Amino acid sequence: MNKTININLGGFFFHIDEVAYQKLRRYLESISKSLSDDPQGKNEIIADIEARISELLSEKITDARQVVNESDIDDIIVIMGQPEDYAEAEQEYNDASYSYKRNSASGKKLFRDGDDKFLGGVASGIAHYFDLDTIWVRLALLALFIFGGFGVLLYIILWILLPEAKTTAEKLQMEGEPVNIDNIEKKIREEFNNVSENVSVFANQASDKIKEGASEFSDKMSKTFSAKTKK
Repeated sequence: MNKTININLGGFFFHIDEVAYQKLRRYLESISKSLSDDPQGKNEIIADIEARISELLSEKITDARQVVNESDIDDIIVIMGQPEDYAEAEQEYNDASYSYKRNSASGKKLFRDGDDKFLGGVASGIAHYFDLDTIWVRLALLALFIFGGFGVLLYIILWILLPEAKTTAEKLQMEGEPVNIDNIEKKIREEFNNVSENVSVFANQASDKIKEGASEFSDKMSKTFSAKTKK
């Protein structure tokens, strides 16, 4: 009989037996080590991975009294993949009693896209779901509005009913990508790079405006001083 432990994973509490806990702990440590060479966004990546594992365990554990066992953790690792599948971990996670296989299955879900929205992100979310260009969905909704007014009602209904993709896992599900450690890391790296690029562009624009303002102020002061000198 294994000792059970209570853990908080991704904001949810689970009862887990000691063997399963040790396996899960080693797995998360291996992921953390694989990210150590590039710490940008590391904490966010780990948090999203833990949240995804918590979500998967919640689907398996239907009774609050149910205990997470080693088999449950094995199933989670099959879905999430191993760190060595996509990066050279400092210490690979291996278990002789189990052969892990990468699970590439994906299930696309309908969300509102908050990162690409004109109003509520409904059109871009539908575009992701049906693999369409967002502009065509927006034009279709606009046409429904012009030729019958139904487009506005439909948009409002979908805005209310569809959740916005906020977490990394939800954004991957919206795009039809497998929610595993590989894609979670890639998605967060992309978001960090986009933020860095936007900040850089904003800083350059601000710097140009400051220079233009300083130049205009210098010209005005020079003209004022020149006018006073002539008097």
